Amino acid sequence: MAKHRILVVDDEMDILELLKYNLEKEGYHVYTAATGEVAVDLATEKMPDLVVLDLMLPGIDGMEVCRILNRDPRTMDIPIIMLTARTEDVDIVTGLELGAQDYVTKPFSPKVLIARIRAIFRRDQKPERGTEEEKIRIHDMVINATRREVRVQDEPVDLTATEFEILYFLASHPGWVYSRDRIITAIKGEDYPVTERSIDVQIVGLRRKLGDAGDVIETVRGVGYRFKE
Repeated sequence: MAKHRILVVDDEMDILELLKYNLEKEGYHVYTAATGEVAVDLATEKMPDLVVLDLMLPGIDGMEVCRILNRDPRTMDIPIIMLTARTEDVDIVTGLELGAQDYVTKPFSPKVLIARIRAIFRRDQKPERGTEEEKIRIHDMVINATRREVRVQDEPVDLTATEFEILYFLASHPGWVYSRDRIITAIKGEDYPVTERSIDVQIVGLRRKLGDAGDVIETVRGVGYRFKE
């Protein structure tokens, strides 16, 4: 099996060297960049399987890099893990809204980051040829878990990875009410450090992208969300 290729972006050389050493020890092929401009060039040239992206960069910052990569059809499907020294909800939520799949706050353990990377690669594994596609058909909507695609009245809907996970989880249990915390646990795992507010933001974006079909996701006041039966 070919090695996964990872682009690590950080302006601190000691962090770049630390991550390069630990990731290569795990068998990954690693590219490094110290500025946002170089990161964008490398991402489009090398097409890595994942980007580890610091938010505080000279020149264009990590948020702008995330925005650029997610607007480019060539790089929009590359998962991004944000590295941030910021702990404010607004920064984390903004990064997730721009399409990042995950984040790790500084200072961090390389082991924790590697575990997050492995989790993303496991989620993104494609089934072998001949495997039956797993689909949910409900409310004029087709959610294809195998291809990670959503269609409403046969029109494709472009979702971020997190938006897809939320939609698929809720649609898998129509009529059931789930708290924000339960949704976080279902899509990210136990003790995942993300705020409940970020789920609200993701739901708003999800409803907007689904258009008229967005009302299938109902808010249950004081509890959480459910998918209409």
